[in-house]
Amino acid sequence: MSAPIDMSKTSLRLSADVGGTFTDVVLEEGPQRWTTKVLTTPAAPEEGVLNGIAKIMGIADRSLPQVDVFVHGTTLATNAIIERRGALTALIGTDGFRDILEIGTESRYDQYELALVRPAPLVDRPLRHTLRGRMDARGNELAPLDEAQLAGIAQALTAQGVTSVAVALMHSYMNPAHEKRVREILTDTNPGLYVSLSCEVCPEIREYERTSTTVANAYVKPLMDGYLGRMETRLQELGFAGILSLITSGGGLTSVATAREFPVRLVESGPAGGAVFAAQIAARLGESQVIAFDMGGTTAKVSLIEGYASETSRVFEVDRAARFLKGSGLPLRIPVIEMVEIGAGGGSLARIDALKRVTVGPESASSVPGPACYGGGGTHPAVTDADVTLGLIDPQGFAGGSMRLRDDLSKAALSEHVGNAIGLSSEMAAYAVYEMVCENMASAARAHTVETGMVASDHTIIATGGAAPLHVARVAEKIGAPRVIVPANAGVGSAVGFLAAPVSYEIVRSQYMRLDAFDAPAATAMLNEVAAEIRAWVEPAAHGQQVLETSTAYMRYVGQGHEIPVILPNRDLTEADIATMRAAYEATYEEMFNRSIPAAAIEIMAWSVACSTPPVHPEAIEAVEDSGRDLDFETATIFDGRAEAFIEVPRYHREALIPGDRLSGPAIIVENETTTFVTASFDVHVDAAGSIVMDRKDLAEQELAA
Repeated sequence: MSAPIDMSKTSLRLSADVGGTFTDVVLEEGPQRWTTKVLTTPAAPEEGVLNGIAKIMGIADRSLPQVDVFVHGTTLATNAIIERRGALTALIGTDGFRDILEIGTESRYDQYELALVRPAPLVDRPLRHTLRGRMDARGNELAPLDEAQLAGIAQALTAQGVTSVAVALMHSYMNPAHEKRVREILTDTNPGLYVSLSCEVCPEIREYERTSTTVANAYVKPLMDGYLGRMETRLQELGFAGILSLITSGGGLTSVATAREFPVRLVESGPAGGAVFAAQIAARLGESQVIAFDMGGTTAKVSLIEGYASETSRVFEVDRAARFLKGSGLPLRIPVIEMVEIGAGGGSLARIDALKRVTVGPESASSVPGPACYGGGGTHPAVTDADVTLGLIDPQGFAGGSMRLRDDLSKAALSEHVGNAIGLSSEMAAYAVYEMVCENMASAARAHTVETGMVASDHTIIATGGAAPLHVARVAEKIGAPRVIVPANAGVGSAVGFLAAPVSYEIVRSQYMRLDAFDAPAATAMLNEVAAEIRAWVEPAAHGQQVLETSTAYMRYVGQGHEIPVILPNRDLTEADIATMRAAYEATYEEMFNRSIPAAAIEIMAWSVACSTPPVHPEAIEAVEDSGRDLDFETATIFDGRAEAFIEVPRYHREALIPGDRLSGPAIIVENETTTFVTASFDVHVDAAGSIVMDRKDLAEQELAA
């Protein structure tokens, strides 16, 4: 294997993050970086990307054919699921299992809620079909596939106008023959129909999660396949001949072909970039316990970073709606950076519910028509309208002055749809919306940290995304976080993170095996087969960099319900590894549950192989002395909801700040990509990396007193 290549010093690299409202574009050449934002074009997202590319190439005086690497990520799949804007999708399951999406695991996310509301399935019952034919848990055929019945289902799909279908038959992870035959027949009878097979999307046990994941893949596949296909064609027409990669939910890069076939892997694509960026900042600043808070135009995401690495998982819930409780979302069984995501972004719409409460999201104004202040025809107030009405956003300087916002339209929309219903002025209505969206995000942070056994108030918050710096200080106040960091280029943080992500991919396979009957040759052959499948794409895309391989066995005591991952040696397995695997499993089990079960039988339920280029570890920065400068500032008028009055605060320009500069809240710091609002609870200094670091005043005073 050739020596690793430092791509950041040898090539022109481009990234684009397509959000629900804005598309962020970043161009890097060595240490130099250019950034820009343009409006997303929902009807044809590739147009927004190309607009952003043209704009940034003009700024940097470069051209697209010069680009060697283009990394792309998007929240389009996530937003399609949250807002229910995906394709008309059908499900074909095994006879007798029509309602698996509603039955789920028969668990309740709130044990004592009598009026429990479950998330609506992506496929309505009339679109769920069942098929005779059955495999057993060992992959043996119990009943042949009823192809005549399938022909009738194919006709029904045409009559229903279905454009995408998920096929999830019992035990297909052990024997995929029936599912593959279903695809062959549907391809012949229904040309143009998108087909997703659970044996390929999620070849694992657990019927509900496997079905839910396959349905989500089918739901977003037409949208993502069409978009990525058009994008590839347009880039080629414009002369791009470099490597095009997509970032996955797990924070690694994959090929366009894989992304088009398995778009469910991209559900947390954009947020994963933000988490990668936040982890890089955490390592650089020596912050070992971090809440990564990413808020864009449509959604807000919260993830944890411990020891400079993001928490990962094999199961993720999208669109949690019931007080952020686990089980209240749609489960997806994919490798993912673990996070909580809610419909709370700058474009999220505010309204009054039946109980006269102010609520925000999950519906979004998107970029078309956009918040009322955009003047694009939107009449309902969004979070951005509240920020404008409060004076936190300068209507003349939004997005670097590329857009002029209409504060009069914001006030009118807030009064009509929020204020008038509960007797509030437009300013107090705006404050209510601002408080509600911050409380929603604070609640998500609390819930996520509690689920992982952490305490939210012990963590520093790192804010990324165009809307996060406007709200992060208030969120920090609500959860008691002592420090907030808004890094340079935070407004396009996900796109910056894309360029630091490793080329990687992971595949999980189910192959049942007990440890007391361990078949080392069979396990080795299966793992080598999966590794070869991954390396076929990863190694060419690695562009000469070293490729690291990690194999994992998911083990449990026989009869238990959940598995514990055990890392396997990076070589062919032997009988001698049985004792090592048992010891590793029991050590982890004791760490988690403070006991083990001596001599109990252990079973392996699934295996995974991940191939990746080495992660990039940024250098730590040094502390800087107080610059002692008197800072220039303008005066801004904002509305203080607590005092119910307008107040004047200083407004600083971030590009004029240098390391060592200090200021105190309340204050506003403006830049082209975003605006940072510093509440009265924080003092600010600029560190050596150019990050805005907010420290709680009360905590600093307590330390001095001590």
